[in-house]
Amino acid sequence: MNLNIGVIKGDGIGPEIVTEAMKVLDKTGEIYGFRCTYEQLLMGGASIDVHGVPLTDETIARAKASDAVLMGSIGGDAKTSPWYQLEPSKRPEAGLLKIRKALNLFANLRPAVLYEELAAACPLKEEITEGGFDLMIMRELTGGLYFGERKTVEEEGVRTAYDSLTYNENEIRRIAVRAFDIAMKRRKKVTSVDKANVLDSSRLWRKVVEEVAADYPEVTLEHMLVDNCAMQLVRDPKQFDVILTENMFGDILSDEASMVTGSIGMLASASLNETKFGLYEPSGGSAPDIAGKGIANPIATILSAAMMLRFSFDLDKAADAIEAAVSQVLKDGYRTGDIMSEGCTKVGTAQMGDLICERIH
Repeated sequence: MNLNIGVIKGDGIGPEIVTEAMKVLDKTGEIYGFRCTYEQLLMGGASIDVHGVPLTDETIARAKASDAVLMGSIGGDAKTSPWYQLEPSKRPEAGLLKIRKALNLFANLRPAVLYEELAAACPLKEEITEGGFDLMIMRELTGGLYFGERKTVEEEGVRTAYDSLTYNENEIRRIAVRAFDIAMKRRKKVTSVDKANVLDSSRLWRKVVEEVAADYPEVTLEHMLVDNCAMQLVRDPKQFDVILTENMFGDILSDEASMVTGSIGMLASASLNETKFGLYEPSGGSAPDIAGKGIANPIATILSAAMMLRFSFDLDKAADAIEAAVSQVLKDGYRTGDIMSEGCTKVGTAQMGDLICERIH
């Protein structure tokens, strides 16, 4: 089986961490009978340096021709990088919104997993996190406030800004179906998060989610207002299985969930369209301050590659093997600097990749 993978190494630590993920994919393929063919693509600051724009139409076309895309981190230091002297539409991060829209990547999956071995890094009380937790945030990615009409005008001498929050029932239904499908593979619970006590868009969201839930009698559905959900994530994260929500709420809640795990360097993500195609990337940023030093944590990118095997290629056993290898490395006491604790062995980016490869069975 040949997997045609587009690779966007990106900026900052991106090339380092993606290289390790590719190393792990190749080792897993040797054992589980698949081969990865990689096509290097440019996006973000790396694309600006070559093409003058963060994402070209050619890169979009080549990404569409791939079976899936593995991506590193995009962007640089906003204070010092010349990329941020450009107008906003030509800065590195503009490529992210463009590629999501162009590839119709409407479903963003952000797992938040607290490994028992990393419990000391979690900022929550030990009695809350004992035994760890495992939740998935399903965020709608191509609609809502971020993609609505916007303008800034002067009205009667006062500057006034407008942003439109719009969802239609089809956009809500397709993300809800994805959330319930994934819940069926997990613990069969969906928490739909909205602001239905205030927003019309949330009231429609809630109604459509309930319609979808009728087709999944095995899955328990609960509704939760977004402000309550933000509180519950730090009060008792173990209560959640799949959190389903719209674009802006999901942006905020997924970052909150990432921090209660102790390190954003551990968190993978996937963005899917209506087919098996997906874009897989770590949740963290490009960390330009440590780029090139060989100390970045590659685990989030490696776990993103495991998600790619699971969701784009249905290679569940191979994905399980990567996740088990990551868990074993942590049990064996190896840590990069961001997750280092007393009594453990500190390793660099490439060594962490090697250690994970050695434990893939």
